[in-house]
Amino acid sequence: MFGVEQVKTLNDLEMSVYEYVMKHPEKVKYMRIRELASEAHVSTSTILRFCKKMDCNGYAEFKLKLKQLSGKDKPNRITDDITEVIDFLKKTTSDEFEDKLEMLSDMIMKSNRVFFVGSGMSGIVAKYGARYFSSMGKFCLYIDEPHYPTDSKSLDNALVIVFSVSGESKDTVGHILRFKEQNCRIISITNTENCTLARISDYNIAYYITYMRIKNYDVTSQLPAMSIIERLGKKLYQCSKGADLI
Repeated sequence: MFGVEQVKTLNDLEMSVYEYVMKHPEKVKYMRIRELASEAHVSTSTILRFCKKMDCNGYAEFKLKLKQLSGKDKPNRITDDITEVIDFLKKTTSDEFEDKLEMLSDMIMKSNRVFFVGSGMSGIVAKYGARYFSSMGKFCLYIDEPHYPTDSKSLDNALVIVFSVSGESKDTVGHILRFKEQNCRIISITNTENCTLARISDYNIAYYITYMRIKNYDVTSQLPAMSIIERLGKKLYQCSKGADLI
């Protein structure tokens, strides 16, 4: 599950975490960081250092990696477990996340044009986002066709909000690169922040839940992306009303 060279870098405390994970992988997949720290008798800082040495950008990504590795022999297994979605929703109530939403909503309000972009299931989410934001008073357009022409002289101060679970779709990445060539700012909403789309974006929100596929179809939950749309839309409405009072 983990490489020899990775394990060699672990100190005694981090090795305690490794041993606990190896003995209880199914349990760890659903544990919060404080629960794992308590069970392994280490601090949460030790857990985070362990995750970094396992090439994971935080505990959420480590759990996602653990689930993917343990589920390789069951590629079509679909579960109805909503604990990851609940964990993500709880994270969105933190001060840090609130501040990020405030900053992004202010940026959206000040943009001349806003485009929602996605394909497949993410295209449906993009359409919902454009409709929801327009209801909140910010007229937006959506593009769910990756080869839609975007060369225009009217993209000054334009903002693109793009949705992609994997963040690696060649069509979607190519589309966003064309927007970037015209100096559009990019906000990406993806499952992880270690993907191409997140790296080429100006801002990224990652939600970290387990990928689910049936044959060639991605059926990963879109609830986190939908919740981000609604949180941002409401912040945008509050922001616009505050501006009207000035």
